Amino acid sequence: ALLEGVNLDSSVLNKIRRICLIACGTSYHAALVGKFLIEGLCRIPVETDIGSEFRYRNPILGNDTLLVTISQSGETADTLAALREGKRQGAMSLAICNVVESSLARDSDHVIYTHAGPEIGVASTKTFVTQLVILFLLALRMGRELGILSREDGRGYIEELVRIPHLMEEMLQSSKQVLEIAKKYLQARDFLYLGRGVNYPIALEGALKLKEISYIHAEGYPAGEMKHGPIALIDRDMPVVVLATRNDVYEKVLSNIEQVKAREGKVIALVSQSDREIVRKVDDALFIPEAHPYLTPILLTLPLQLLAYHMADLKGTDVDQPRNLAKSVTVE
Repeated sequence: ALLEGVNLDSSVLNKIRRICLIACGTSYHAALVGKFLIEGLCRIPVETDIGSEFRYRNPILGNDTLLVTISQSGETADTLAALREGKRQGAMSLAICNVVESSLARDSDHVIYTHAGPEIGVASTKTFVTQLVILFLLALRMGRELGILSREDGRGYIEELVRIPHLMEEMLQSSKQVLEIAKKYLQARDFLYLGRGVNYPIALEGALKLKEISYIHAEGYPAGEMKHGPIALIDRDMPVVVLATRNDVYEKVLSNIEQVKAREGKVIALVSQSDREIVRKVDDALFIPEAHPYLTPILLTLPLQLLAYHMADLKGTDVDQPRNLAKSVTVE
């Protein structure tokens, strides 16, 4: 029902040779996840761009390009400017936003609303989760229309998605562990967040949330790139949050954890519920319910948001209205 009114049937999709996902801030991290989902389920090449950078690389677009813009408010100046550039070059446009009748929604050829309700806090949380859900549904819809996914495939993915709210409720019931971890690392001045594959954008988002509302410096990085710089920072005073759920790069992430521990780093690992082996290798573990790897980013988001919240609350910072930030960035 969320995708009703979006004319992306096979006759339209067969003309599309490339998809560009454009967003800023938290929405950009959703776009990075969307790239994995769309390429994996639809086999259409996807580019992701930060809205403020898009126009200035002189992008090459055309009528075989689908430009997807993502914004909570639908009023982000740089994202709107990217949309105008895409339309100038003849690209088809689709907006994913939360605010009904926003500028982005009105100016796009198609719109999908996330229907998350008002986002009160400046730091987007529930809208990020709904953006991930919409991108997953969009990828499924396109995969079915193009014949990449069978009806049985689609039904299986939807059944997996329907489980997610229940799994999130289970996670919230054991959220006290996140508070204890926040207390343990409250004096840390820097955090490193590591993820690989579809979990990498969630590492970026976790780091962003921590710095936004607790004012603690945090950096998100691809785990496979750790040796290309961040490893120089690791010592006993550097907590490292590692997204280590079981997937096709699990063994490589495990190797990253061992490298951190060899340098006396403190590892907070987010691991699959059935994984007991990794617990012996890390300082703290938060268990994530088993789910399809394409949906794991949603589940990983919850404890990272809670960690940022508890750190900020313990420090006494304003969780809803962080300093120097605005809910909607309407100027460039």
